[in-house]
Amino acid sequence: MSYQYYNPATTRLQRSELAVPGSSPKMFEKALNSNADYIFLDLEDAVSPNDKLPARENIIKALNEINWREKGKTISVRINSLDTHYMYRDVVDIMEKVGDKVDTILIPKVGTSSDVYMVDCLLTQIENQKKLKNKVGIECLIETALGMSNIKEIAQSSNRLEALHFGVADYAASLRARTVVIGGLNPDYPGDQWHHGLSQLVMTCRAYGLRAIDGPFGDFKDPNAYIASAKRAAAIGIEGKWAIHPSQIDLANKVFSPPATEVDRAKKILEELAKAAKEGKGAAQLDGRMIDAASARMAENIVNINKLIESK
Repeated sequence: MSYQYYNPATTRLQRSELAVPGSSPKMFEKALNSNADYIFLDLEDAVSPNDKLPARENIIKALNEINWREKGKTISVRINSLDTHYMYRDVVDIMEKVGDKVDTILIPKVGTSSDVYMVDCLLTQIENQKKLKNKVGIECLIETALGMSNIKEIAQSSNRLEALHFGVADYAASLRARTVVIGGLNPDYPGDQWHHGLSQLVMTCRAYGLRAIDGPFGDFKDPNAYIASAKRAAAIGIEGKWAIHPSQIDLANKVFSPPATEVDRAKKILEELAKAAKEGKGAAQLDGRMIDAASARMAENIVNINKLIESK
């Protein structure tokens, strides 16, 4: 390990993240009773300009009247982007009226570290003025070419920062990439055209102690394609994915939960290495394969996520 080390962000179970438009309050109760680990109440893309202000009031009302945490939900609010006049009132009104009921603020279309700095400054001033005890986290959507090119600086921009999300739709538009469905694959590309962006994001998150989350898959009537997309993301270290429809929640939860056989093997690896350590050995064998300290670190990742799932 390098002497330089970044402490991990707040640990949260984030296998499935349900997007809920603030302009659709009838969906709030369904979201509350869903199996989603994480819910973000949306003020941005899912809300039309004419509905921005009512959506904000709907979210404030829902956070005041519904006990989301009692149902085991982590609550995030996606504010409008910094290039709109809605953004500052999103932050001020949400934080001043229900800041103690919000876990994180999700910033869309983050392009530079200064975008995060601005929101961080607002959050800090409001928390100090309102004497709020909980420190609200920040999550960033990387969904533009500018954001991806500055991703390392963004990852180090704030000690509030907890996670980076891959916003594939706007990212595709920013790159002028040809795609047929949000998060889907173009048959003319020999492989997964989003692999590079996701790999860049997960590598950056792991380097700086952040959670790595995959974004939406638009065709909610194609569960097999959603599962395939989620599996590709999970294979490279992504720990969760958005659900833009309730039907995608259980799919995400299953893909991003380690299977029982994998958990059992991880526990055996740790047990065998513990025995080897008592004998003064740095490596051991399990089922005819060598295991060592790197095996232990991989096994610990599996055991730790399983503990989070069991605790929920």
